[in-house]
Formats: sequence, C-alpha cells, structure tokens
Amino acid sequence: MTRIHEYFLFTLQKLCFTLNLFHISLKINGFPIKKAQAVLKTIQQKTDTELSSYIEAKKEAIVEFHIKHNPFYKTFAKDVNLHDWNSIPVMSKRHLQQPLKERLSEGFTTKNVYLNKTSGSSGDPFIFAKDTFCHALTWAGFINRYRWFHLDFNASRQARFYGIPLDKTGYYKERFKDFLSKRYRFSVFDLSDAQFEKNLIKFKTTKFDYINGYTSSIVQFAKYLKQKNLVLKTICPTLKVCIVTSEMLFEKDKMLLETHLGIPIINEYGAAELGLIAFQNTKKEWIINTEDLYVEILDENNQVLPYGQEGRVVVTALYNKAHPFIRYDLGDIGKLSKESTPNKPILETLIGRTNDVVKLPSGKKAAGLTFYYVTKTIIEDDGNVKEFIIEQLKLDTFKISYVSNHELSQEKLANINVAITKYLEPNLTISFERKTALERSSRGKLKQFKSYL
Repeated sequence: MTRIHEYFLFTLQKLCFTLNLFHISLKINGFPIKKAQAVLKTIQQKTDTELSSYIEAKKEAIVEFHIKHNPFYKTFAKDVNLHDWNSIPVMSKRHLQQPLKERLSEGFTTKNVYLNKTSGSSGDPFIFAKDTFCHALTWAGFINRYRWFHLDFNASRQARFYGIPLDKTGYYKERFKDFLSKRYRFSVFDLSDAQFEKNLIKFKTTKFDYINGYTSSIVQFAKYLKQKNLVLKTICPTLKVCIVTSEMLFEKDKMLLETHLGIPIINEYGAAELGLIAFQNTKKEWIINTEDLYVEILDENNQVLPYGQEGRVVVTALYNKAHPFIRYDLGDIGKLSKESTPNKPILETLIGRTNDVVKLPSGKKAAGLTFYYVTKTIIEDDGNVKEFIIEQLKLDTFKISYVSNHELSQEKLANINVAITKYLEPNLTISFERKTALERSSRGKLKQFKSYL
C-alpha cells in the first residue's frame, strides 16, 4: 500500500468519525437510534415508583400484543391470565426451533426486521428477529453503558478479540465494518505465541482506547503476557478498560487480566437475541438492564427465587414486537445479590457456559467459540437439527453428536468437514452420531463443547 493510499484511508476514517458514522449507519439501515436514545433517557429519568409501574405496564403490554398479533405465541400461551404473571409459561430455546416465518408477528416479515442466529452455545441454535426500534434500543443501551467508562462508539478505538467469517464476502464485510467502526480485530482462531507476538506489535503501534471480546481469548493473551513478564498498559498507554463478554469470567482469570493488562476489567453479559442483560458499573456492581428487559431468577418449578439464591436466568424482552421473547429461559444459571431492589437488580454471579480452549496437533490453540462458526454451517431455518455437542477425544479427533428429525446428508457432513478445516486446521478426524437425546448435567444444561485432553 502506497503512502498516498494510506493517507487516503486515514483521511476517510477521520471524516467518518467526525460525522458520527456509527449512528449514521444505524439510521441508514433503518434503526431509529435517536428515537431509541430519547426513549431510554425518558425511562432512566423515572422515579423508583414510576419505574416500577412502567415495568409492570410493559410486561403486560408485550404479552397482550403477542397474544393478539402472534399466532405462534397465542397457541403457546393459550391459558395466560394477563393479570397473573406466574400464569405465563416459560419459553425455552427448544420451543423456538421451527421456521422463523411461523414465529413472526403480524405485519413483520424477514424484510422489515433485524435477523440473526443464536451462537448455538447451548446446543439449541435458531434464527430470530427483532423489530427495528427494539434493535435500536438495544444499541442505545450499549452506548449508554460504555459512556460510564468514557467510551464513545463513534470515536473510541477498539481492540477486538472476536471471531470473523472466513468466506470472502463475510470476511471483507466484517473488516469493512471494523474499519468504519474504528476497530481492529485480533484472531481468536489462532492463540499461538507467534500470533500473540504480532498482537503485541499492533498494540505498540496503535492508540487503542479499550479491549472488547471473548473472555477465553483475552485470558490466553494475558497468560502470554505473564510468560513474558509484561503489562499491556505500559506497551499501549492509551488503554482505559477491557470489556469481556460471551463467556464466563472466573475470579482467578480476572486477577490475571487486571495484573497483565494493567486496566480495569468490566464484565458484560448479553445474548444476541436479547441484547445487553447486565453490565458492571464503576462500583463493580453488575447492574441488570431494567430499561428494555425484565430479568427473573427461577427455580426448577418456575417459581421466582429470593435474592441470593441461585437459579435459571429467565428474560422478557419488553419491546420486541416482531418476535416473542417472554419468560425466555437462556439456559444460564445465576443469582441476584441480596443488595438488589426491584428497580436496581444486581447480578452477583453467573454460572454460564464456559468454553474450553481447543488444542490441535500443529500446536495451534483456538477459542472454544470457534465452533460457533463451524456450527453455523448446520443451522438451517427448518428446525431439523435440534441440538448438538462437540467432543474432543484426542488432539486430532472430534465427535459431533446431534439430535435431528433425520440424518444429515452427505453433502451437509462434507460442508461441516470443510468448515472445520477452514476454521481450525486440516487432517482432523471428525465422526458424527445422530442420537435421540443428548446427556445433560444435573441442572439440565448442555455443554456444547467438551475436551477430554
């Protein structure tokens, strides 16, 4: 790349952020971010009494809307009493494993909603939808929380430890979005020392404001820094915070990150289908999002547990009219602090899904969430594959067990093998087994990836 090209790209990027491109891109794509931010501000200005009334009203309104306008939900919640929240059935991911068009509310199509897929980390993947305002409100929430730490979506430079599609179209689309969003994406498919050395060079030459990404990948990088007796903050003095997401953050790992990144570690808890569920504030309190979500901790009989008791995390999306997520069981186990109040619930612990690091014959290591990109090849909007688990039996041997309506075709199996070669490495032995059911933990949870090494 010539100096002229470099200067052109630098000038273009500078212009993009002068224009608040992140907000502009949301607006261009049909997501009314200004309206969403105005609504969020109104909610946050409510008194405790007003907020309690608001939450109750929104709970009843979203249930009533879907009973009237969503045939799927009307059938699912046929015995609901709108004035008795406990009469509303708990929805699992399994209930949503059917074609999306059968789950959309009246007036919504795949052309006028935000579409995405769950990661499949629970073993129960499905495609979901959010209406445009709901999606904008999700982004408004993220923007608001990041401002707690003086981070600006339009201006702060992000060191991003996330996956990326490896097909040309998806790859360059994500790279372009990274460029416009002032992000640099580090590989989570290669966690080798050689790659980490390249990471260090990038941190030395780039004024990053914060780190964001998969917990396990950032922990692996911190372990490398520990081996080298380095503190990242001394290499990249502009760093302010590190935000970890998508995977569990254990206290030991948090201490490692704080020591060798040299910056505060912020715990983010979210789900693709719901948005931001909880975010740590400057006082280290993990604050539950009460503005557009309603979070409950339930026991095995779907009864609400007192603060301080561990149970299932069940969430209601208060604004998503396109698709019902009402008393939706995420498959995570957590508990609220005894210091919680109805208007300020505080998440004390989350026993979510942990993802092991994949070790390979070449010596390469990759994040467990690498399998998210592999399993995308078997997620179809026909409800065939109900759940799956991946087990690493040896360095070069993996087994995929799945539950489906019928056997995966040879073409589909070949596609999965190609994807595994692309995202991991060649010459791995992959076996497949169709089962009627998969083994679960005593809590009923299904761990998607398990290593026996």
